[in-house]
Amino acid sequence: MEEGFAIWANPSSPHAEGRKAKAALEDARERIKRALDWNGELIFTSGASEALAIGLQRTKADRRIVSAVEHDAVFRAAPGAEQFSDGLALNERAILAIQHVNSETGVINPVDKMCDAIRPTGALLLSDCAQSAGKLSLPGADMLVVSAHKFGGPIGIGALLVRDFNLLEPIGGHERGYRQGTENMLGALGMAAALEADDWHTTAEDRAGFAKELGADVMALGEQADYIFALTHPRMSAQALLIRLDAMGFAVSAGSACSSGTLKKSRVLDAFGVSDEVAARTIRVSLGWSTTAQELEQFAEAWASLS
Repeated sequence: MEEGFAIWANPSSPHAEGRKAKAALEDARERIKRALDWNGELIFTSGASEALAIGLQRTKADRRIVSAVEHDAVFRAAPGAEQFSDGLALNERAILAIQHVNSETGVINPVDKMCDAIRPTGALLLSDCAQSAGKLSLPGADMLVVSAHKFGGPIGIGALLVRDFNLLEPIGGHERGYRQGTENMLGALGMAAALEADDWHTTAEDRAGFAKELGADVMALGEQADYIFALTHPRMSAQALLIRLDAMGFAVSAGSACSSGTLKKSRVLDAFGVSDEVAARTIRVSLGWSTTAQELEQFAEAWASLS
């Protein structure tokens, strides 16, 4: 990004400085595609939310179908969308949104298998990969959504990976006419560098040992990523856990949120079929690229001390 600041100019400008910035932007685009093993097109966005909006609102389809466990940004991008269910009839005018890794539970959805089943219907599949890009191999969906800060890149930059531009309605402007606003060349360079660094401070063995130490308190809902957990305490409420762990120096999220003085169950946990009583004692624990093995040990000790 420092290199980008040194050559900053509007990448869409035709003068020499603009062409230099454009070359850096396009180099970052190709590096990101290579790092993600993506052979289609890439539209830079301000993050996952904008990428979801482009993919769901401007796709050439008149039916939008979403799963019950999607991120809130999906529901904002596709208000009034149909609810996905087994046996739902699909056709070439439909686009289905299925996330790759759930952001609250770490459950990995079998998106590749879904692609194989959906493709003969002619429907499109968009997969929110904000929680898997840079960590897991990405599925072969028609569109993928990624966000740089989830894998150590800068905030304010993400991308919509699209198999073919013909799947979307253009609006003019930048990014081949599929996005308005000056391109964030600096963010794109940082995003590419973060993917290429792949600099996790913990190993798969560290994370597996962490999950084993937490034991039965890790909610078992399906195939599990090793960096996001829904963790349920036998007795303490999520709010009490959040306060106690925060005092110990750990930043976690509550599986249940307090809104307007009323305790509301997580929509995602509800969709997974988790009971109200268990959801009220469940928090979200996520590991970042900079999390260390020592921090995992310290958290496991802190968790064991809670009563």
